[in-house]
Amino acid sequence: MKINGPNQTNFNPYKKQVQKQQEAQKANANQDKLEISQQAKQMQETNKAQEARSERVAEIKQQVESGNYKVDAQQTAKNMMNFWANN
Repeated sequence: MKINGPNQTNFNPYKKQVQKQQEAQKANANQDKLEISQQAKQMQETNKAQEARSERVAEIKQQVESGNYKVDAQQTAKNMMNFWANN
């Protein structure tokens, strides 16, 4: 029987560690990506308009609570007629 000693050429104790590192690098290369469509961007822009609208609603609400809110009946009627005429 022949014994070669601890330095055998077919044995690499770090082989598994090297393989794990290579797999981790491959996993990092295939990261998820996020792309926002043009339609989604437009929807985000409409949220800005809703913020301005909510400010206007809060202003009107404050006027109603204080009793200072006045409705222009003629202007309201004109706007309603224009709305229904265009539809």
